Amino acid sequence: MAEWVTTHLPALVILVPLTAAPLAFLLGGTLARPIALLSALLSQPLALALAFTVSAEGGVRYEIGGWGGPLGIDLVADGLAATLILVATVVGLGVTVYAWGYFADRERYRYFWPLWLFLWASLYALFLSGDLFNLYVCLELVSMAAVALVGLSLRRDALLAAMRYMLAAILGSLFYLLGVALVYAAFGSIDIATVREAVRADVTGQAAFALMTVGLMLKTALFPLHFWLPPAHSNAPSPVSAVLSALVVKGSFYILVRMWVDVADPSFVPGSAALLGVLGASAIVWGSVQAMRQERLKMLVAYSTVAQIGYLFLLFPLVAGGGAAAADAWVGGMFHAASHALAKAAMFLAAGTVLARFGHDRIAGLGGLSRRAPVTAMAFALAGVTMMGLPPSGGFVAKWQMIRAALESGAWWWAVVVVAGGLLAAVYIFRVVALFLGREGAEGEDADVDAGRSPATMEWATLALALAALALGVLGQPLVELIGVGAPALVAGVGP
Repeated sequence: MAEWVTTHLPALVILVPLTAAPLAFLLGGTLARPIALLSALLSQPLALALAFTVSAEGGVRYEIGGWGGPLGIDLVADGLAATLILVATVVGLGVTVYAWGYFADRERYRYFWPLWLFLWASLYALFLSGDLFNLYVCLELVSMAAVALVGLSLRRDALLAAMRYMLAAILGSLFYLLGVALVYAAFGSIDIATVREAVRADVTGQAAFALMTVGLMLKTALFPLHFWLPPAHSNAPSPVSAVLSALVVKGSFYILVRMWVDVADPSFVPGSAALLGVLGASAIVWGSVQAMRQERLKMLVAYSTVAQIGYLFLLFPLVAGGGAAAADAWVGGMFHAASHALAKAAMFLAAGTVLARFGHDRIAGLGGLSRRAPVTAMAFALAGVTMMGLPPSGGFVAKWQMIRAALESGAWWWAVVVVAGGLLAAVYIFRVVALFLGREGAEGEDADVDAGRSPATMEWATLALALAALALGVLGQPLVELIGVGAPALVAGVGP
C-alpha cells in the first residue's frame, strides 16, 4: 500500500481536493465543511511525502494513463513545485479552518466549499503540469473558480470587482494562449522538457515568450497591470481574499519562472529581465504609497499585495548573470513567495476577523484593538514583521538573499529597492499596529461597537499562519534544500 501511494503521489495530491469538491457540492449542508476539513487534513501528509520523495529522488515524473510527453500528459515535481505545493497545503488548511467559523450563513455561502476545493485542486495541477498547454488549462480553472469566489457575496461592489477580474483574466489568457501556439510553431512541441532542449532565439520564439509574459503579468497583477487586484481582493469574503493574494497570483508567477529561468533564460528576449525588474521595483514603490493612503484595512492589505508582488519580479534581473548571485536570488525569490503566502493570508484573515466582529474595517476606528481582540492584533503584527523583512522572519531571509545577490552581481540598485521597500512597508504597517496598541475610539470613530468574541477557529488559524511565516526564518534550511532540488542550470549551486 505504501509503495502504491508513493508511486501515485503526484496524482493523489490533486485527487484529494478534486474528489472532495463535487462531494461538497452534492452533499452540501452540514457535510460540506467536514468534507473540506478532511480534504485539508489528508493533503498535509501527501504534500510532505511528495517533498520527501522529491528530495530523495531529485524529482518525480508521473505519466498519466501511462502516456508520457510529448503526446501524453506528465505531472512533474521538482523542488520548486514541491515547495509551492507545501505552501499551498499549509495555507489551505489555515483558510479551511478559518472559513469554518467565518461562514456562519451556510445557505448563502454554500458554494464556497466546492469552489474553494476546486481552486485548490487546480492549483496543485498547475504546479505539477509538465507542458505549456496543460498549464493554460489549469490556470483557466483557477481563474474561473477565483472569479466566482470573488462575487460570492452577491453584493454590487463584489460583482463589479469579479467582472473586472474576469475580463482581465480572459485578456491575459488570450495573450498566453496565442504565445503557446507560437511556441508550438517555433519549436514543434509544448512539452516543457522538449521545448527546453529546442529553444533558440528566433523571432517567432521571442514573440511567443513576449505574448505569454504580458498575459501572465496581467494575471499576476504586476504594476501597471494591477488594476483588477485591489477591488477584487478587498471586496471578496476574507478567506477568498487570503487565497487570492497568497496562492492564486503565485500560479501565474510560477509559469513565468518556468519560462524565463527553466525553459529559456532572461537573455532570450534582450532587455526582458531589466524590464521585469523595473516593473517590479515600480510595483514596490507604487503599491506601498497607495497602501499608506488607504482608510480601510482590507484595501491597505490589498495594495500591500501589489507591492509585495514586485519583489518576485526582482528575481529575473538578479538571476540573469548566473553564478552565485543567481543562486542567492533563486533562494530569495522562492523564500519570498513562501513567506509572503503565509503572512499575507494571515493579514487578510485578521482583517476579516476585524470586519466580522466590529462591522467595519476603517483603520481610524481600530484604536485599542489589541485589548479587545489580542490574538487578531498579534497575528496582524507578526505577519507585518514578515512583510517588512525583519528578523527572524522568512521575509528577512528572502530580502537578505536578494540584497546579497544584488551586491554580488554589482547591481547595487536592486538592493536599494529591496531596502526601500522594507522601509515603506514599515510605514503603513506601523501605522496600523500603533492604532491597535493605542486608545479606543481613535480619531472620533465608533470603535467601541463590538459584536462579541470571534470564533476561536478564526483567530487561532490566523495566528498559526503568521507564526508559520515567522518560523520560516528560523527553521527554513530544509526548505532551502528543497528549493535547490532540480533547480535550473542558470541557478545551479542552490542548497548545501
